[in-house]
Amino acid sequence: MQVDRRAFLATLGVGSLELMSPEDRAEALEHYMMDELDRALPGTSPREQEMREEAEYHKQQGAQPRGTGRLLLPQTRVLEPMPPRPTLLDFYRLRFSPANHVLQSATHALRTGQPERTVMACLLHDVVLNLIKADHGWWGAQLMEPYVDERISWGIRYHQALRFYPDESVGYEYPELYNRIFGEDYVPEPYIRQAYEHARAHAWYMEARLITVNDLYAFDRDAQVSIDPFVDIIGRNFKQPPEGLGFDNSASAHMWRTIAHADKPL
Repeated sequence: MQVDRRAFLATLGVGSLELMSPEDRAEALEHYMMDELDRALPGTSPREQEMREEAEYHKQQGAQPRGTGRLLLPQTRVLEPMPPRPTLLDFYRLRFSPANHVLQSATHALRTGQPERTVMACLLHDVVLNLIKADHGWWGAQLMEPYVDERISWGIRYHQALRFYPDESVGYEYPELYNRIFGEDYVPEPYIRQAYEHARAHAWYMEARLITVNDLYAFDRDAQVSIDPFVDIIGRNFKQPPEGLGFDNSASAHMWRTIAHADKPL
């Protein structure tokens, strides 16, 4: 995806860039690219486009903190009700949609013969952005931990830090886009460096690294993707609670409820 630097900086608001840490800037860039990808989907109705533009306007005006997830931004759309016992597929259909970026990422992992754990991690790694943007690796891992193999949630947690550090063994280079947008003096926050060093020395390092490898290929405006090829993989790798996500008293049930009912005033 080609990024218009002026258009991207305009979404941050006047003077915002100078106040943001390098990590904040990288987070904002990735989220901008995901929003642009979803906005360009073929078949988007004029009304859907209008609502997205309205939400973007409110965001630029500072109506919500920078880290607010997309479901919590001001918008005129009324969210469709969730079923009584919502499944992960229900969340993809009713809350994460169009989920183009993660579907592209998982599709690439599937086509290149990655293990099912990696495919599943790619499918889940950024959906928490609907709830919150800041430190999405950590938040995303917490959201998924009760329901997936520990290696999957571990990989989701550390992919956020690994994005900034190359690994020639798997062909992952430092994103040139970061240099073009922020300059070659870009330095991640100390806690990101610490997380990278911890992950690099860990036996599960490749669980997170493979997410970043497949992440790079997931911003193609012309790609046609669907959740359908992943239904069986989800069935084998996601522990769907019979009570429904948000109602099983897990450590992250409250997060699923917030996503499900993001437009409730209280």
